Amino acid sequence: MYNEQFPSVTILGSTGSVGEQAIDVALKNNIRVNALCAHKNVARVEKQARRLGVKACAMADVEAAKQLKIALSDTSVKVYSGMDGICEMIGQPYEKDEVVVNAVIGEAGLKPTLATLNAEKRLALANKESLVCAGDFVMRLAKEKNMDILPVDSEHSAIFQCLRSGEKKRIKRILLTASGGPFYGMTREQLSDITVERALAHPTWNMGAKITVDSSTLMNKGFEVIEAVHLFDVRPEQIEVLVHKESIMHSAVEYIDNSVIAQMSVPDMRLCVHYALTHPDRTEAVIPQLDLTQIGKLTFSKPDTKTFVLLQAALDAIASGGAVPAVLNAANEVAVDAFLHRKLSFTGIFDVVTETVGELSDAAHIHSIDDVFAFDIAARKLANEILSRRA
Repeated sequence: MYNEQFPSVTILGSTGSVGEQAIDVALKNNIRVNALCAHKNVARVEKQARRLGVKACAMADVEAAKQLKIALSDTSVKVYSGMDGICEMIGQPYEKDEVVVNAVIGEAGLKPTLATLNAEKRLALANKESLVCAGDFVMRLAKEKNMDILPVDSEHSAIFQCLRSGEKKRIKRILLTASGGPFYGMTREQLSDITVERALAHPTWNMGAKITVDSSTLMNKGFEVIEAVHLFDVRPEQIEVLVHKESIMHSAVEYIDNSVIAQMSVPDMRLCVHYALTHPDRTEAVIPQLDLTQIGKLTFSKPDTKTFVLLQAALDAIASGGAVPAVLNAANEVAVDAFLHRKLSFTGIFDVVTETVGELSDAAHIHSIDDVFAFDIAARKLANEILSRRA
């Protein structure tokens, strides 16, 4: 029944956009799914578990785990609870050759990333915050365990594919593309009245609420720069962000001979998941064919970092190093959540994040992964205090 040509898979964040697409890819390629993880959508996970015949499920929410255990009591599926349970599930030896797709949203994905590498399983990483918050530690652990990290973000998957054309030491620049979001070209004054509904109406990609807002502020692109620095072991100044509204060229690599190798396709995240699960092979398409005659033209421009200050904040954070990127991420998670709950304006996201990072300037000094978690907690506390002062 299952295609033994490819590894089996565990999918973390199975009810989210990337998780659902990972399931779709697995089904179309007859790849066995061993386990699932989600936050608290019990009904959806139960349906997925029965359809896929998984061995285990984990729920981050403890009460949801109790409900899921009752819902699946007529099956042999083992249900794990909380973050410790998620990491325990990841460590189980389901198959000899296994890939873990980490599509958990936010800093919550860091511990599962570490658990996957410690379990010596291949990591298909869609959780960019793992590398934003603790890139040095994650990459060091991957090297110690001799384990691959296969990028699932469209831009990093594109770069990963382009790097097969030349040696890393021959890289001149990485051209990291961005759609620009729905508000590209607006002034700070025009952005001040942006509603939640408008921020969630992304022109190209269908993503979760938090990532969609991050895309509209360009914070998501800033995170992707940090992620690329760690994934591909390049200097921040080797990465150039280009606004490419058509979202057809997903990124490119320029080599020292000035040859530019680009990866293009219709904008569909299933391709990225597909490549991560079947790498280094390629199998029949799970996305529509690209027709450049229908696209007509491809355009490129520079991002406006003076208006969209969070992209510049991310560039500054990776230059500072240490826990500054983790502080940036924590403050952003707090601010975006407040915006989505209509407690903060769109431009207020910019202010809360930059003020939090500014007040925790000593975050560059860290010595262990525990320091990263400590600064994450401190940044969330401070960001919430700043929100209270603004209320």
